[in-house]
Amino acid sequence: MKAFPRVVGCVLALLLCAASASAHRLAPALFDVRELTGGELRVRWKTSLLRPTGADLRPALPPHCEPSGEPVGAVEGASASLRWSAACGAGGLVGETLRVEGLDGSGIDVIVRVELADGRRIQSVLSGDAAAFTVPERAQSLRVVADYGALGVEHILSGLDHLLFVFGLLLWVRGRRRLIATITAFTVGHSVTLSLAVLGVVAFPAGLIEVAVAGSLLVLAAELARPASAARSPLKRRPWTLALAFGLLHGFGFAGALAGAGLPAGEIPLALFAFNAGIETGQLAFVAAVLVLRRALGRSFPRAPVWLARAPVYAMGSLAAYWCFERSAALF
Repeated sequence: MKAFPRVVGCVLALLLCAASASAHRLAPALFDVRELTGGELRVRWKTSLLRPTGADLRPALPPHCEPSGEPVGAVEGASASLRWSAACGAGGLVGETLRVEGLDGSGIDVIVRVELADGRRIQSVLSGDAAAFTVPERAQSLRVVADYGALGVEHILSGLDHLLFVFGLLLWVRGRRRLIATITAFTVGHSVTLSLAVLGVVAFPAGLIEVAVAGSLLVLAAELARPASAARSPLKRRPWTLALAFGLLHGFGFAGALAGAGLPAGEIPLALFAFNAGIETGQLAFVAAVLVLRRALGRSFPRAPVWLARAPVYAMGSLAAYWCFERSAALF
């Protein structure tokens, strides 16, 4: 039996299992600042209730801004928010710096959303590498593309369930043309529902989507577990149909990364395009890495034992089943 996809499958699947039982990068935090006339600010700070141990993110306004009134906290679904007011004088926010302390090493991105007193809206993304944002006079298109593109790449490369599904497609499909058609169908599917969900055209409960995404991985693992001697199923004969159907489902999962933070007014099409392009870039990079590893290991290991051939499938199915139970329990 040829080593790949079996040896590569075993190595990657076991690494994914060992890395973490969590399937997603942590949802980005939101630092929302609205400027009123006279230099008064309305501030909203929103973070996921799920965060790494020891992570302590603290939003910081410009030094001359003085809090006014007591902050008001609330729990909104899986997130916690804090609202307060501040007085910054008549100079305005343009040219001032907003920052978030504690980002370095947290693995969390922060979307900064600023609405100036004259109605202009500006948005940016902060991370451990860039924890401060100087408010410009107007939104810069290039900055929007860079920020949301990077957010898309980070989201796909840290979403273990999505990557494992793509990896399963690489194990499942034979032939270059069939593989290209299958990966393209998956891309088209999640691009469509990502756009529709982010724009508010369609919506489903996030918890149910997470369960369904894990279920899609379980279905794929079951197809991979079918013995080679068994008759080919309709899905095996037309793998792009399964990829398209489950791509539609995964698109709702991708949309969750932006659901709480939204898109910059005036730049919504550009930001959505950049985020989706980032997801596709990360996905193609993952596919390319697997194919390169396939060629390298295929030359090094001409044969592999039977037990090793089944390991990646069982690892994938076990992890998918675990996610199904875990996410279903979280619904109650």
